[in-house]
Amino acid sequence: MKEFEKIHKIKGKNFLFKVESSGHPRDYVKYEELRNEIWGDPEDGLPGARNMMCTNFLYDGSCLFIAVYVESKSEVFKQDREHLVGFSYGFVGIKDKKVAFREPDNLLFYSQYVGVRQDFQLYGLGILIKQFQREKLMEIFGIYAVTNSFDPLTGINAYRNIHHFGMDVVEYRDAFYEDFIGLLNRVDIPCDRFLIFWDLKKDIQRPEYDLERLIDSGYIALEAGIEEVKGRSGVLKLEVVKDLNLDLDHELLLVEIPVDFYHMLRETDVVENKVRSIPLEWRMKTRQVFKTLFERKYKIIDFRLVKKDKSKRDFYILQR
Repeated sequence: MKEFEKIHKIKGKNFLFKVESSGHPRDYVKYEELRNEIWGDPEDGLPGARNMMCTNFLYDGSCLFIAVYVESKSEVFKQDREHLVGFSYGFVGIKDKKVAFREPDNLLFYSQYVGVRQDFQLYGLGILIKQFQREKLMEIFGIYAVTNSFDPLTGINAYRNIHHFGMDVVEYRDAFYEDFIGLLNRVDIPCDRFLIFWDLKKDIQRPEYDLERLIDSGYIALEAGIEEVKGRSGVLKLEVVKDLNLDLDHELLLVEIPVDFYHMLRETDVVENKVRSIPLEWRMKTRQVFKTLFERKYKIIDFRLVKKDKSKRDFYILQR
């Protein structure tokens, strides 16, 4: 079924993007194995292989599985665990619970997982998976609305969701996943999440702004500083919360976050409390600033990475 497939060539490698159509439970095991390799929390698993097959929209359910395979050395696409380098999984849901499934316009798609194997995370596959997902939802499902959540402190997800696709942040949720841990979370850091909404038919429209001028003018509600700390791998420099200013009153404001929060979680997983508490302070301060600014009718309009000399800084841009 060619309408379920697309090939992209990236950095000299060919990748097959494919809607999973198998009717054999064994072909779904690889999704759970890759999910656990990426997130590293076996207690938080996908349904069993047989149930995953049954929930596929091509059979008895409403789920969409998308697989990304890298071409083998023999220049064929082997659709097995070894060559599976990315995937996404989600299901049909509803906007208004009272209307439920009675009206087609009330349907939306909940995108629960988008994951890429670590050794393929520099190929831009995450964005291409979402683009492929968008195409299939519109062409096959006839659904034009997507919702999902992501950690506000993860710049890579913020860039993809907000800057590239123009998704709207609609809610800040405290400790949304409670005790979710694994490779990308830590039990002592609350799993706060942004709930976002993606209108698949909407063109991205955002006001013009001068990011450098905003930075130079000090329109930064939360600003990072750099400290040298002793992490798990040795002495390194990490971002710390430098300044929190909730009294600023400008049309546009900035909120800075660490450039690589996952790296920070790993490096600060040490005994020394001063170091260990760095990501917790980021969580609590960003929770405070986002919820305060949202109450003051600010809305996130963009997310940008700023590179200057050898430094990098990540900023949310908010407008009232």
